[in-house]
Amino acid sequence: MPLAVVHSRALVGLEAPAVSVEVHIGAGLPAFQIVGLPEAEVRESRDRVRAALLQAGFDFPNRRLTVNLAPADLPKASGRFDLPIAVGILAASGQVPGDALDALEFVGELSLTGAIRPIRGALAMALAVRRDARKRSLLLPAANGNEAALVDGVRLLGAEDLVGVAAHLSGASPLVRIEPGVPVTHQHGADDFADVKGQPFAKRALEVAAAGAHNLLMIGPPGAGKSLLAQRMPTIQPPMETDEALESAALASLHGAFRTEQWGRRPFRAPHHGASAAAIVGGGANPRPGEASLAHNGVLFLDELPEFSRAVLEALREPLETGRIAVARAARQVEFPARFQLVAAMNPCPCGHFGSARCRCTPEQVQRYRARLSGPLLDRIDLLIPVTPVSEAQLMQAPDGEASNVIAARVARARALQRERQHVANAFLPPPKIDLHCALDECASSLLRQVARRQHWSSRALHRVQKLARTIADLAGQERIEAKHVAEAIGYRRALDFGAGAGATMPAP
Repeated sequence: MPLAVVHSRALVGLEAPAVSVEVHIGAGLPAFQIVGLPEAEVRESRDRVRAALLQAGFDFPNRRLTVNLAPADLPKASGRFDLPIAVGILAASGQVPGDALDALEFVGELSLTGAIRPIRGALAMALAVRRDARKRSLLLPAANGNEAALVDGVRLLGAEDLVGVAAHLSGASPLVRIEPGVPVTHQHGADDFADVKGQPFAKRALEVAAAGAHNLLMIGPPGAGKSLLAQRMPTIQPPMETDEALESAALASLHGAFRTEQWGRRPFRAPHHGASAAAIVGGGANPRPGEASLAHNGVLFLDELPEFSRAVLEALREPLETGRIAVARAARQVEFPARFQLVAAMNPCPCGHFGSARCRCTPEQVQRYRARLSGPLLDRIDLLIPVTPVSEAQLMQAPDGEASNVIAARVARARALQRERQHVANAFLPPPKIDLHCALDECASSLLRQVARRQHWSSRALHRVQKLARTIADLAGQERIEAKHVAEAIGYRRALDFGAGAGATMPAP
């Protein structure tokens, strides 16, 4: 009995496990059955494949068709199995030769006309094919060619329609190979730190945060410039390494949001405060990455931080510490990387005008507002900075601040020191490495101990100040951490206990 085996790929998080599409044509009443734990999108491929084959001029076998997607215990989702199922039917019915099937892997969704539509996750699949010891070629939609071409070391073939795939398999018209290539990294448009008037303290804090990938929280009234400052953060961040760019691009591809012009640019994600926990950390029946994972190797900007739900804020605690997010479901668990830099902004009180004559908030309202941020979450934030409104006279003057490229050069030098010394940014140093790379001189150590004891800091807070001081010393090009570096780090940290109790205070903007 005719049988064809076509190779394809599923998607489980960032992994793309191999799937064998086995097509059997047997005797009996006409039927078309797909087995192997298919989701609804895969079951619906029966109608798409039938129409595509007939529209492309092929015969559809009027017999009993059984398609098995192996392994049977791996859930199969999306329309990416349309193309391998159609190729399997053509090979099993003898309409195309099956000799070349073992050297190829097929992914693609079919339209009713036989055209091959793009899929999400093509970059993750190309990476999986490169890692596979069998070194097969990947035949995928031509529209995904630029995306998959970012992966070097894998043979890629792009197809526009089912007729072209059949012509390639029969040897009549081989498909053109997609050559690997990395696009030119685009700049961040017209955004520049030189456009921000005033705010020297906030600019310095953002430079320190960018140099060490530290988390930062800005507090100030509406219109003070918090969002403007945050949007300029990507313009001073160091360029991405190739591995970082590939990982970030693969996550965007899983979400179906990858654009070639984004290559090499650190992600900047700014979800609305009404976003659900699943939208931020990822989830769904077939888990997809959330905003935290899409910000991997970049910035996650949360404006109006206390307005986010408590579930969202508490769900961020784990990735802020580990750099990974595990989405658990009854049948399986999927893990996504989420090594992002948190940049957040908030008002000092519900109305935003705390400390001025315009404020009408009661002490209880202010306390409830600030208490929305838990102590464990604040413990994971390295810098807190008050952002004050710029005067009218300063707003009317011409910009006089440093340009982004000048600040970015200092940040890049500091990051280069960190890569040479410890291979990761200072914010991501694990506790065992802190004593080795963030050693303090006697004066600096004495100062930090006194402040930590007086402020009742946790060990995590103490370590974060050490790493922050290490970044400040790196920006100054100094190998030793001195008391002045620790003093500046403490100045960025000292207000982080504002929500600790009823008598706690927050610096007024």
